[in-house]
Amino acid sequence: MSTDGAAAGPRIEARGDRSIAAQHIGNAFTGDVVLPAEVLQAAETVAAAPGTSNLPPSPLCLGRQDELAWLRRALAGQCEGAITQSGTVHGLGGIGKSTLALHYAHCHRGDYTLIWWINAASPDEIESSLAGLTQTLVPGWAATAGRGAQVAWARQWLAWHPGWLLIYDNVEDPDDIGPYTGALHQGHHLATSRRALGWPDTAPTLALGTLRPDDATTLLCRLVSKDATPTARQRAAADALAADLGHLPLAIKQAGAYLAQNRGISLDAYRRRLGSKLDRTAHGLDAERTLARVWNVTLHVLEQADPLAVQVLHTAAWLAPDDIPHTLLTPPGTDPDDIAEALGTLAAYSMITTTDTTLSIHRLVQTVLRAPRTSDTPQRPRHLRGRDSAEQAVLHSLTPPPGQDSPPDSQWDTLTPHLVTLAATAPPGHHNASLTDAYTTTANRLHRQGHTARTIPLYEATLAQYEQVLGETHPSTLASRNNLAHAYQAAGDLGRAIPLYEATLAQYEQVLGETHPSTLASRNNLAGAYESAGDLDRAVPLYEATLAQRKQVLGVIHPSTLLSRNNLAHAYYAVGDLGRAIPLLEVTLALREQVLGDAHPDTLLSRNNLAGAFYAVGDLGRAIPLYEATLAQCEQVLGDAHPDTLLSRNNLAGAFYAVGDLGRAIPLYEATLAQCEQVLGDAHPDTLASRNNLAHAYYAVGDLGRAIPLLEVTLALREQVLGDAHPDTLASRNNLAAALQPQQSTTTDNRPEGPNGSLFGSG
Repeated sequence: MSTDGAAAGPRIEARGDRSIAAQHIGNAFTGDVVLPAEVLQAAETVAAAPGTSNLPPSPLCLGRQDELAWLRRALAGQCEGAITQSGTVHGLGGIGKSTLALHYAHCHRGDYTLIWWINAASPDEIESSLAGLTQTLVPGWAATAGRGAQVAWARQWLAWHPGWLLIYDNVEDPDDIGPYTGALHQGHHLATSRRALGWPDTAPTLALGTLRPDDATTLLCRLVSKDATPTARQRAAADALAADLGHLPLAIKQAGAYLAQNRGISLDAYRRRLGSKLDRTAHGLDAERTLARVWNVTLHVLEQADPLAVQVLHTAAWLAPDDIPHTLLTPPGTDPDDIAEALGTLAAYSMITTTDTTLSIHRLVQTVLRAPRTSDTPQRPRHLRGRDSAEQAVLHSLTPPPGQDSPPDSQWDTLTPHLVTLAATAPPGHHNASLTDAYTTTANRLHRQGHTARTIPLYEATLAQYEQVLGETHPSTLASRNNLAHAYQAAGDLGRAIPLYEATLAQYEQVLGETHPSTLASRNNLAGAYESAGDLDRAVPLYEATLAQRKQVLGVIHPSTLLSRNNLAHAYYAVGDLGRAIPLLEVTLALREQVLGDAHPDTLLSRNNLAGAFYAVGDLGRAIPLYEATLAQCEQVLGDAHPDTLLSRNNLAGAFYAVGDLGRAIPLYEATLAQCEQVLGDAHPDTLASRNNLAHAYYAVGDLGRAIPLLEVTLALREQVLGDAHPDTLASRNNLAAALQPQQSTTTDNRPEGPNGSLFGSG
């Protein structure tokens, strides 16, 4: 993919008083279909049936009474000024976090109007789970609505209705759930995660450890003997086995399921077999080694009794852990009933959890199954055969329906988490040309949707393949390296983006020459990364050289030449040279309107940047109408949550702030920050600027209780991301000092940072 500016992605139009910025622009676009006002308003009137939930069956959960009591206190206790309570259960994989959360939910079903279980390992999975809520509450409308529309409706419903519980299971990044816990205040939020750090100070956290020895023994006996009372000898044997298993709940569950399935094997016999494998388990954490020992025993039996079940399990190990469709694990020519029986066997041994259509596999199970086993044959080890099967399954599922050239978008949406997982776990030196093509297509789709930061694993895997097969300097390799650098930059990781851009430019110059269009695009992208890092002394000369060469090679009105003129103008703006910036921006906008059209994404960039220049010279009478027009068109063309739309919304808020209209500025700032956190991540430079600006708006209305924490977080993250001496870091430090000593604020530049985001194009 050439990163030559942002492409217009699918969109949703939301009309009505409750849509974002509807008071000012009338429309909001967040996906690919129109979401009428009556549909949004229906969220207020639709009631959930008593007991509505998507909870799995209640698990066996012993010995967690203190933890359950802590959860109830954390969620039910009302702090002053708080409507919603939240809590987080964190701990090692296999420790029983999900079991505890699920048991709590079942114990308190009568206390909630609705309970919804959310797979929260990624933003995509969260959205899929919320779409499921819409499908349950309004199935008729949801059947024809896109996923983005379904997510928007679910959020509207949760905003209107009180008394619900959302459980975010297996949160990998606390920032992923911030847009929901921060915006939805009518119920309880409960998260489970391996992450111990990174949670808001206001969210109480519970560190979950292993079971107490007596509870672990009792749980093992219950699993093995069901309701029968164990003899003293059996309990002693269970006590010894539980100790060998490290009192880890998942390991005990695995062992108990095995022994319950194989009544002829005693606890002592199982323990002896477990001990003989101690020195031949997978490398990793103690928990991984413990579970590898357990699974080696179970897998040995399954290999004899149901080889297909083992094959299915090894395939699932390489896919995303949640919501794996049964059909994805049914190879062509395989009887679906055989697969169903195999899944039933795996579920009986607690190797997976399954529904009628999908299954989930514990991440720790996957970690162990992806590692080689000592019994593997050197020709093609079992774990790599599982990888092969997973790749074949995904590629087969991407076969277009008869009469179509490509799979439908819904199929890509379903398979995207599995493609990202395959890319992130690709073994060194592994090659699959068809899969690499699928990575590229998936990355292009995510990029068009404004999710460039999520493409990093896909581009990393693609680049590794191109380097291996095509060589370091092949044009496709260079393009892939450029795309990966762009993804790093989109994620705010300039420490990896800039060296990669520099290396790519040097290779383009060597292979294609100084003035080849691809070389010029690479030079432009490096200049943009320098500008993002605040290094304008290196950015401006690169922009000037690129513009001069593009005029010569491509012509004055070529889109890439117009892009260079826009970027150079913005660089002049950034160094305060508005005398050169404004005329260049005016010419660029006029040419883009003529060549590309009034609503082309590049034209929107120009209009935004000209408005920013007018803002900078204090001409708000011309800036605000331009900002309003730009935001309305960005929402229509790019979508409500596209990064350029977020920047445009922030800039309009800044203009309202500048004229003292804080009643319109603050809601726009709040909406922008929530979406920046969701789309770009908590530490992206644009998110940091958005957080800073909202803090200043709160400061301006005298709300120091909300302003100071935001300024503190912004400063800490800028020091970490941008460095201690970056201009934005210095501004944050100055602003926090002013907020902490408001009596001195008259001598301090305590205000938002003007128009946010450079909106320069790539390519």
